[in-house]
Amino acid sequence: MTETSYEDMAGSARYLPIAEHGLIGDLRTVALVGSNGTIDWYCCPRFDSPSVFAAILDAERGGRFELAADVPARTKQFYFPDTNVLITRFFTEEGVGEVQDFMPVPGESVEADRHRLIRRVVCVRGTVPFRVLVAPRFDYGLAPHTLSMLGDTAVFASPDMALSLTSTVALESDGLDAHADFKLSEGEAEVFALDRVGDTVPPRGCARTEAESQFQDTVAYWRRWLHQSRYRGRWREMVHRSALTLKLLTYAPTGAIVAAPTTSLPEQLGGERNWDYRYLWIRDAAFCVYALLRLGFSDEAREFMNFLSTNISHGDGAAIGPLQIMYGIDGRSDLPERELDHLEGHQGSAPVRVGNAAADQLQLDIYGALIDSVYLYDKWAEPISSGQWDDVCRLVEWVCANWDQPDEGVWETRGGRKNFLYSRLMCWVAIERAIRLANRRGLPADHRRWRQCRDTIYRRIMDHGWSPTRNAFVQHEDGDVLDASVLMMPLAKFIAPTDPKWLSTLDALTEDLVSDSLVYRYDPQASPDGLRGDEGTFSICSFWYVEALVRAGRVDEARLAFEKMLTYANHLGLFAEEIGRTGEQQGNFPQAFTHLSLISAAFNLDRALG
Repeated sequence: MTETSYEDMAGSARYLPIAEHGLIGDLRTVALVGSNGTIDWYCCPRFDSPSVFAAILDAERGGRFELAADVPARTKQFYFPDTNVLITRFFTEEGVGEVQDFMPVPGESVEADRHRLIRRVVCVRGTVPFRVLVAPRFDYGLAPHTLSMLGDTAVFASPDMALSLTSTVALESDGLDAHADFKLSEGEAEVFALDRVGDTVPPRGCARTEAESQFQDTVAYWRRWLHQSRYRGRWREMVHRSALTLKLLTYAPTGAIVAAPTTSLPEQLGGERNWDYRYLWIRDAAFCVYALLRLGFSDEAREFMNFLSTNISHGDGAAIGPLQIMYGIDGRSDLPERELDHLEGHQGSAPVRVGNAAADQLQLDIYGALIDSVYLYDKWAEPISSGQWDDVCRLVEWVCANWDQPDEGVWETRGGRKNFLYSRLMCWVAIERAIRLANRRGLPADHRRWRQCRDTIYRRIMDHGWSPTRNAFVQHEDGDVLDASVLMMPLAKFIAPTDPKWLSTLDALTEDLVSDSLVYRYDPQASPDGLRGDEGTFSICSFWYVEALVRAGRVDEARLAFEKMLTYANHLGLFAEEIGRTGEQQGNFPQAFTHLSLISAAFNLDRALG
């Protein structure tokens, strides 16, 4: 829970810090709600659609939905227990009010296209004056719009989309935006509902009774979903918040899981490391499947497998292999990257990018992540089909023929291809897991070729991935640069977690890349990645480090590092991609990679503690 002075924020800062946000969504898209009550990020109707509210990327041009106390107030924000319903409370001298933000999760009906966003305002003590301002800016602020006032409804219409705002408060118009001032006494409530409308989705009111009904339905939906969790360990609240967050990042129509629901939130203020993460990365989604399966959520794993079978052709990325590293949430492979020069970026950190040119990179590690998730799905959920096994075999055959190519690597460097150890490691995983699956199920496979290739990769890593100078496994072949991705070596069961070579590597990583439990990916000065500027510590690596310590038997160190990591979460238990030098969240937010690794670290640490 956070406590912030709204007066200070409104008067002295144009941007809330990245961490000062909560997340709501309807499994099609999401909205970021600031601790000051402003929605400053919302894309409609999908994760990857152009934004309607994007004040987080440009305070003047981006658009926003303000709803807050109209007097100086302290704010606190929390989730309604075991749900993705967000509550923002305002503490004033005359009373206490709260805004309840949620998006009803629709079934497969026309209502799924409405993407209703409900903001219910309640005065719980005394009296509180409120103000509301709805200022959409369609298509990242590029598309003009009109505003029509029809009774208690305001309709914002752009050339490609219309939004309808219904309100139990009388709204006023200034030509483009709708606004109102109102005062509530104890027990009183008002409702604002923002809907996408069109030919097949007519405008619909949202009275107080309907808002209450949809509130109860939304709470019930999330609690039913979370009830499937089998986790009963020490960090239940954090693990379940991570699971709820991963679910919010799922696109229900296809089963795709986005890496993050935002674009261009900077990895360093003023730097150029700003990327669009609103797509499905094969690696990230496969790791998500592992984390959710661990907790007992098999439906999400099944939907991801269906996404792979239904939406991805193994010929899509022929020039870089049978798979691309990422896809659109509908399975499209073309994700052209461009810069939106008219937006200043978060806190002035341009460029703002949409699309992602890394889709054309060669990253060999994705095959290991994917086939490992297929192996675990077959083991923990249900047997894969014969068609799915044929797909696995095609992927393994390609890996056997291409594993020794240089590539851009897991960190998507733009400084040229290298023979990255992590890529070799995950190619080994791809073949090793396929062999395990074939043996357990008695499935047909070219066992001799697969085993020979697997063993060749093992020897290559041991002979060329080890640096006698550093006494450690290193970033790329025949080099001396350390890289946190090698933390996956014992986690992937490539090397025993107590092997002397591994323990020496763990010590070297601790000395060079670890800072108070936080782990840097690598040193850009020692290993140029083609980009300017520095970055923060990478949170998935910090959780990998915890897990590596656990497996090495250093459980007390692991528990302390894990507890320290939890202190870097925001007030709601959410993490971005990176942590800055003074503990601030950096990069796109919230980040699936971070939350799935938190789940895995908590699970394994719990097991070690007994």
